[in-house]
Amino acid sequence: MHDDTMPIPRIKAEPEKPTGHGHGHGHGHGHGHGPAEPASKKVRRLLTALLLPFALASVAGVILLYPFGGTPSPKVGQQEPVSGDVTAVSQGSCEDGVQVGSADGPCLLISVKMSDGAASGKEITTRAPIEPSSPRFAVGDKVVMAYSGADATNGDSYKVVDFQRGMPLAVLAGLFALAILVLGRYQGVAALIALGLSFVVLLMFVLPAILAGESPLLVAVAGAGLIMFVALYLTHGLSARTSTAVLGTMISLVLIGGLGALFSALTKLTGLDEDTGLLLGTLGQSLDTRGLLLAGLIIGALGVLDDVTVTQASVVWELRRANPLLSWRELYAAGLRIGRDHVSSAVNTLAMAYAGAALPILLYSYLSDAGLGTILGSQSIAQEIVRTLVGSIGLIACVPVTTLVAALVASREPAIPATSRTS
Repeated sequence: MHDDTMPIPRIKAEPEKPTGHGHGHGHGHGHGHGPAEPASKKVRRLLTALLLPFALASVAGVILLYPFGGTPSPKVGQQEPVSGDVTAVSQGSCEDGVQVGSADGPCLLISVKMSDGAASGKEITTRAPIEPSSPRFAVGDKVVMAYSGADATNGDSYKVVDFQRGMPLAVLAGLFALAILVLGRYQGVAALIALGLSFVVLLMFVLPAILAGESPLLVAVAGAGLIMFVALYLTHGLSARTSTAVLGTMISLVLIGGLGALFSALTKLTGLDEDTGLLLGTLGQSLDTRGLLLAGLIIGALGVLDDVTVTQASVVWELRRANPLLSWRELYAAGLRIGRDHVSSAVNTLAMAYAGAALPILLYSYLSDAGLGTILGSQSIAQEIVRTLVGSIGLIACVPVTTLVAALVASREPAIPATSRTS
């Protein structure tokens, strides 16, 4: 009896009450649409039956893949990082025995007062080749040096490798946290805790397990599953709405993993690039580089999937609140219309994120004389294409999947009129 225009039942006017952020289907990233009502027993049993296998598989995967025996020690790159402040910079000759890009070219003489390490408090002078790719140093710069472990007072034992960035990064992180807390309030606190736990999973499980020789793809699936359950339920609460988002995210991750494995094999991607080659040289052992590529694909897509699935679940529940008379088919149709707008912008976001990460490679390819087909088929570009397209397919698929599950679940929930909500 309902057409596609979703008629809204007339509700007796009441004095307006503050409703916080419980607006209608508002597209965007406001996922906190008020407290979710308790699910009926039937709905809870259905969602538990659907999600429990995924949850158990994630936990079991983490336990089975965790490197209880430890991770391998690096075979090379045993240099110790030390810090210091630049006190003087000048040009001079390159002495024998110093690794410089060119024996004929001039070197940069950098005087550094050490702030830690074996020569703490002392000033040493080291040399660096002057090349187009070399960074420029100035007096007062705080730098990080690699100490070879030889004579601590000899500048040849050191090499300036980077700048110290701890303070600016800490300030930026503080601004980020403040912005989340101001806008999200209590939910912002939960989001920050969830973010912290996500990094704990990455640092304490995903990275050690991959370095220990476990399959990067299996490690990424298990780690992403654990992050998903922890982050979504902690941030959005234990509710039927969140459970539908979790289910949609998990199904999409499985799809992304399957398509990624298939097309990386069909396109014969090896996952070997400059950074991966450096990692292999440091480890001194083999690593599943194609699996590492797929692991990055899954973990990279997780954040975007969470956003889209939570939004779609919230959209369906808000439509249900606004018009309790809508059937599951009408909820699905209305939610899907909104989801099309969301997924269009999200796909562009995903593509631009990968393009931005591969910008140096794109510039190099643009300057080469190779044809377009050769450029697109190269290892470095093709793997970004596979990442973008496979991630986008998973992102597109999560909209109808999540919307359908949410419509089926929400239509079986007790109808709660929009005017009965509290802030």
